[in-house]
Amino acid sequence: MYARSFVQPNSSFFLFGPRGTGKSSLMRSLFPGALHFDLLESDYYHQLLARPQLLDDLIPTTYRDWVVLDEIQKVPELLNEVHRLIERRKLKFALTGSSARSLRKKGVNLLAGRAVTKHLFPLTVQESKKDFDLAHALKFGMLPSVFGNSHSSSYLASYVRTYLKEEVQQEGLVRNLPAFARFLESATFSQGSVLNMSEVARDCGIHRKVVADYFVILEDLLLACRVPVFTKKAKRDLLTSEKFFFFDNGVYRELRPRGPLDSTEGLEGVSLETLLFQEIRALNEYLGLGYGIYYWRTKQKQEIDFVLYGKAGLIAIEVKRSNKPRGDDLDALRLFKSDYPMARCFLAYGGTKRFIQSDIECVPYEDFLRKLPEFLR
Repeated sequence: MYARSFVQPNSSFFLFGPRGTGKSSLMRSLFPGALHFDLLESDYYHQLLARPQLLDDLIPTTYRDWVVLDEIQKVPELLNEVHRLIERRKLKFALTGSSARSLRKKGVNLLAGRAVTKHLFPLTVQESKKDFDLAHALKFGMLPSVFGNSHSSSYLASYVRTYLKEEVQQEGLVRNLPAFARFLESATFSQGSVLNMSEVARDCGIHRKVVADYFVILEDLLLACRVPVFTKKAKRDLLTSEKFFFFDNGVYRELRPRGPLDSTEGLEGVSLETLLFQEIRALNEYLGLGYGIYYWRTKQKQEIDFVLYGKAGLIAIEVKRSNKPRGDDLDALRLFKSDYPMARCFLAYGGTKRFIQSDIECVPYEDFLRKLPEFLR
């Protein structure tokens, strides 16, 4: 069990995160004496699905501690009962979920503001501490179960199959599971890239509208997200398309089909960007930094991987795999700096020396990951 950076709210809360990020383990750690109802267990699921009001009977009248409901999206109707119990009995609930789709689709209220919403991500470098190994993370990602697991590859393969079976097939999210499986493979070629749905549709032989629906499903299951272009006070023509990322590098690598034309360098370049994206998302929430996460790309194809904008300031980050930055590796950052002089600009690269060039901090990639909280503040 790794100590997580999650800060427990004092009042009822939702904790959303993909399967395998450690939500249940975290709840057991935070609330060892709480009443715990796992809606993946068939007994609780069937009882509460048939009679949501039964939850009141399952909680002793004298009980005053926390109540944990795992995978609340399985029985969205329970939220009305939870709302009533918060009001009438002043109980506090920790509600975990791996999908927002069922809750939104059924139009249930998220407790009318009586519960804050939090998210849990794969492990961060700081959370994994001495167990962090860059080469391992670039291959297997940062889900808790891949650490100390000699069968990381088998775990990831099982993870992908479980999601297809439990979250997609059983929930009836798609009618054609083989087509969705083809889509998942095709979507991996968009990882860290500008999203072109028409191209994905052609590649997997599925209508573009269906592909658009599939991307929404991935986001609803918290398996992926999109990154918009930073356009605030833009001084030049920019692209308007979003970039796409699966939530974890190991899941991306497991889904990504590989062949003789695939280079290790190409895969690792995307993995470096994905791993940094995971860290930024997690730290942004855990530390309460409040950044909007963007990327920047001109129509002349000058691109910066990540732009962070918020009350804490403006940060531009470019990732390069090369051991020694070439002259043109800094061109996009220089251009961005000329448009936004107040920006702090970083190049995370594969070398070993830290230096400043053209007012841009060049930091070895692993060192940048380990000290990311300092750079983001």
